[in-house]
Amino acid sequence: MSIGNSPEDDRNSPADDRPSIGRVLQQARIAAGLTVEEVSSSTRVRVPIVHAIEEDDFSRCGGDVYARGHIRTLARAVGLDPAPLVDQYDAEHGGRPEPTPAAPLFEAERIRPEPRRPNWTAAMVAAIVAVVGFVGFTVFSENDTEGRGAVAEAPGPEKKPTSAKPAPSKPVDPKPVPSESAIAAVPADKVTVILVADDKSWMSAKAKDGRTLFEGFIEQGEKKTFQDDDRIDLVLGNAGPIELWVNGKKIDEKFEDGDVERLSYGKGDPAAG
Repeated sequence: MSIGNSPEDDRNSPADDRPSIGRVLQQARIAAGLTVEEVSSSTRVRVPIVHAIEEDDFSRCGGDVYARGHIRTLARAVGLDPAPLVDQYDAEHGGRPEPTPAAPLFEAERIRPEPRRPNWTAAMVAAIVAVVGFVGFTVFSENDTEGRGAVAEAPGPEKKPTSAKPAPSKPVDPKPVPSESAIAAVPADKVTVILVADDKSWMSAKAKDGRTLFEGFIEQGEKKTFQDDDRIDLVLGNAGPIELWVNGKKIDEKFEDGDVERLSYGKGDPAAG
């Protein structure tokens, strides 16, 4: 494995005469005595992407969010402060985008109360009361007519039937909104990790034995739940918009958009992976 060639002298520089991002990262890697392959192995950023970034080609990163994440990761791997390089990237590529509005607050197991349905029981009771009232009124009217025929009296004023009023229906109590305490109902003998994405992000989850539980993109508003007997290892390609619950407790650690994070959790956690 080779350390790598020095950057060409004619590489384009920003207007403020600062060396390019790729040149700074390459020089720091060489000064640290690291090869491209060693940096790729420690950061899990593929070798072609490391080469491309050192040549100031960010088209292979998959977008600005991932480009910023790779710059941060590579800078930390070679002992640099990533913040100035990310600021330089934003200045050279149109600035940082507006943050995506956060998804609604996580509800335990994402259970939402169902829409209130019509109270058919109350309607049936009201209908039955109306029918009984009508039958009673009819029977009463017939008996009253027969009584007036037997007594030689002038008929009194006709009585107007009164319509039976349906019994008031009892309001249906709204279903309770589940609280986060429901998340705590996880098996004590397993590791349970729940992720909710406020924005699209690539991720992978593996069990302790190396078995892949999931690998791919998690969409905005999507939730993933993973369980294993001993440990769950996570790689978050864009950790900023990810919320984590481990063994029933929320992880309060905040990540930056575009950060690539590698986390591991066991039965005794929550604790930083």
